[in-house]
Amino acid sequence: MKERSAMERTRDFNEVPLGYTPEEAIEEAKRCIQCQNPLCVKGCPVEVQIPAFIKLLAEGKFAEAAQKIKETNGLPAVCGRVCPQEEQCELKCILGVKGEPVAIGTLERFVADWERENVRLQPSPPVPLSHRARGRIAVVGSGPAGLTCAGDLARLGYQVTIFESLHVTGGVLAYGIPEFRLPKKIVELEVEYIKSLGVEVKTDMLVGNVYTIEELLLEYKAVFVGSGAGLPKFMGIPGENLEGVYSANEYLFRVNMMKGWQFPEQLTPVKIGKRVAVVGGGNVAMDSARVSLRLGAEEVCILYRRTEEEMPARIEEIKRAVEEGIVFNILTLPVAYHANKEGWVAEAECLQMELGAPDASGRRRPVEIPNSNFKLPVDTVIVAIGNSPNPLIPLRTPSLRTEKWGGVIVTPECLSSIPGVYAGGDIVRGAATVISAMGDGKVAAKAIHQRLSSQQV
Repeated sequence: MKERSAMERTRDFNEVPLGYTPEEAIEEAKRCIQCQNPLCVKGCPVEVQIPAFIKLLAEGKFAEAAQKIKETNGLPAVCGRVCPQEEQCELKCILGVKGEPVAIGTLERFVADWERENVRLQPSPPVPLSHRARGRIAVVGSGPAGLTCAGDLARLGYQVTIFESLHVTGGVLAYGIPEFRLPKKIVELEVEYIKSLGVEVKTDMLVGNVYTIEELLLEYKAVFVGSGAGLPKFMGIPGENLEGVYSANEYLFRVNMMKGWQFPEQLTPVKIGKRVAVVGGGNVAMDSARVSLRLGAEEVCILYRRTEEEMPARIEEIKRAVEEGIVFNILTLPVAYHANKEGWVAEAECLQMELGAPDASGRRRPVEIPNSNFKLPVDTVIVAIGNSPNPLIPLRTPSLRTEKWGGVIVTPECLSSIPGVYAGGDIVRGAATVISAMGDGKVAAKAIHQRLSSQQV
């Protein structure tokens, strides 16, 4: 798939990949050998019938391919952009054993984009009265887990209401991923599709304040909690409270939700210095670094305590960051931040690291090199080392069992310690991938349907 040049794309927030042309998509789709036992499907958390949609695409049946995807995935344009296919469906592709796997993610993106541009969204027919008797379902959070759960239940005939705490829908898709990687219009249109299935969305509804979980259970047959991981993590080192030190969560939220990239058209500037240091090695760190470049920073570096090989970010995102001029200071651990006379961060004090034996994650453990301290001049620091689950609902729901780190404890069916209350996505896993959250939403929807169906027998 073609991409815009690094020199061009760092000047704006437009998308970097250009997508396939119809001819390119058909050519790539014809590479699929239509395995009898398609392992790619087993590698997909939402069980998209991959060979089936690719076959339709290869035949030029773009609308039919879109419908085939949407049988199990209500957010294909999102997944085609941010899902780590190289670790899931494409990793299982048999062609990848000796060569390049079929570009499943890019084909999914093409199909979704083609449908958006060529097929008018049609609302679903009214839910039959016989199905309405099944009951109403409440979904807390309109991120990928909540949208998927709501869409699946709506297709089964339930009346579903989503309660979203923000003024816009999409959750982390809207506030956590930059415009150049996932355009807001894409998220908005994917949400509109879910709403077209009959799902009601109520914004500015902070569950835990406006309603408690117990109060929702009085009105709804079941509740799915997908309120995400909105609590940023910090390292607990000196100077993290200085001016100019952001959490990545706050930083990306300001840029995405307040349209900071459109200043001065939008009067919501984000103060960014000439020299920016981003702490972390995941996708959020890459996003923060690349956003900083687009906001005018002249020098942007990643501070990561392991090597590039151990970085959890997607390979393509690391590659794009390198192309755009992001400097990678690997085996580097910040231990303190120091201020200038005005109280703004001016230096990041760091230690050099070396890799020891593997830790519980399977990656080699970083070990400090004694007396290796050095100082790095900075104007802005963005801490991107992860998020914890949003604590409000657990705090307001004492009977909801949680892990010590805050995650809601659930069964394999996503059932919490409270009968009728299910949970999935980041509030269960901590910060995870969009597609894993969607998988949780599907599992919960199936479990809710089975439970309510058995009660009506």
